Amino acid sequence: MSTKPRLYVAGPMSGLPELNFPAFHQAAAALRARGFEVVNPAEINVDPAAGWLACMRADIAQLITCDGLAMLSGWEKSRGRKLNTN
Repeated sequence: MSTKPRLYVAGPMSGLPELNFPAFHQAAAALRARGFEVVNPAEINVDPAAGWLACMRADIAQLITCDGLAMLSGWEKSRGRKLNTN
């Protein structure tokens, strides 16, 4: 079992170019370089055609295993921030 703190990268994806994956990958790489274990939703949800709800279910299953969050710029615009399915 890892003793590294496990962080979940959170931020906006919906409606952004490339689903904002480049920003998620950049943040994950920087955090890993600092010694964190990282859960990156852009690595969980690699199929851009997957539905939002299916992606959220997969993400939440990983989120609950984390010790904390790393918030990307614009996180407050993320559809998933409130888990609103509308």
